[in-house]
Amino acid sequence: MSPSAAKNPGAKNSGARIVVPVALEGRGYDIHIGRHQLCEAADLIAALAPGAKAALVTDERVAALHAQAFENCLQLSGISATRIEIPPGEASKSYSRFITLCDSLLAAKIERNDLVIAFGGGVVGDLTGFAAAVLRRGVRFVQIPTTLLAQVDSSVGGKTGINSPHGKNLIGAFHQPALVIADTALLDTLSEREFKAGYAEVVKYGLIDDRAFFDWCEANWGRIIAGGPERDHAVAVSCKAKAAIVARDEREEGDRALLNLGHTFAHALERLTGYDANRLVHGEAVAIGLALAFRFSQRLGLCPGQDAVRVSAHLDAVGLPSRLSQVPGGAGSAEEIVSAMGQDKKVKRGVLTFILAHGIGRSFIAPGVAAEEVKAFIETELAAA
Repeated sequence: MSPSAAKNPGAKNSGARIVVPVALEGRGYDIHIGRHQLCEAADLIAALAPGAKAALVTDERVAALHAQAFENCLQLSGISATRIEIPPGEASKSYSRFITLCDSLLAAKIERNDLVIAFGGGVVGDLTGFAAAVLRRGVRFVQIPTTLLAQVDSSVGGKTGINSPHGKNLIGAFHQPALVIADTALLDTLSEREFKAGYAEVVKYGLIDDRAFFDWCEANWGRIIAGGPERDHAVAVSCKAKAAIVARDEREEGDRALLNLGHTFAHALERLTGYDANRLVHGEAVAIGLALAFRFSQRLGLCPGQDAVRVSAHLDAVGLPSRLSQVPGGAGSAEEIVSAMGQDKKVKRGVLTFILAHGIGRSFIAPGVAAEEVKAFIETELAAA
């Protein structure tokens, strides 16, 4: 039992914890995965920065569900945290919200040796991490992701940022967290739509370089959603896969780009739908992007047709979109989609770079893909609606 739980007999006991190290020289940290980890998280934070002040950044939806319980744990561990709430949704990853957050952190008198805690989904983590990266030229921050998507992807690896009218995540910095705690019990409060959207980032790891994990996901996706031990396993495998890639290529100068499988299409769709969560959330865009990446690879003669069909069939079975026709209100024209891709972070000297595949578990970086080839493919996809 943790010290916090000992001081609070009513606290839930934590389940088995899985610890995944992120091996970065001088900036390494651990990811703690398991159910009911909030009081353990508070103990870990207290050990990380004894006597430090903390700011707890969360969104209004997460705050209503979980903030008081976590603040109770922090208090039992001797940490007084100033809570800062932001509106939920992708619109909060904006210049104006970033400025407001930085000013709120300064008003809370957060100093360089203090801690900023990101307690929420990917939006909270990305925005808070970026603010921590620049506040007083860098303060430590902790990620406590509350969505599946954030637990398996955005909370790990140090990418932080906000959106621009020109595209997604174009303003930001690499700033590694000091600690990540993935409490999988927090996922019980997600809507079915939010959970399935996060699952797209889970299955992505199998598609990149782990066919056996994709096979396992096909057999176990229902149990992952239900919240059994399969959920913790899926989060742990995903985090281990990302941690290994980040350790090899922290700043995306090489094979870290593989983590963007499906994302060139996805980010273009998000931009064209105005980051409107009522139409499309990030994980849904990624699901469409994964299916498109495999069908595009098939069109180019790189990937067996049965693998492309299998990817789409799995996404369909889970209840995720896999086609442009499934974007509410339409995905836009082929010209608009290709134009939106022009601001992708993997563009080099105006030339598109895609992550394509030779098959399930055999993805690779494909630089110099001709825009006309992409446009012709998208026109075919739109016509198939």
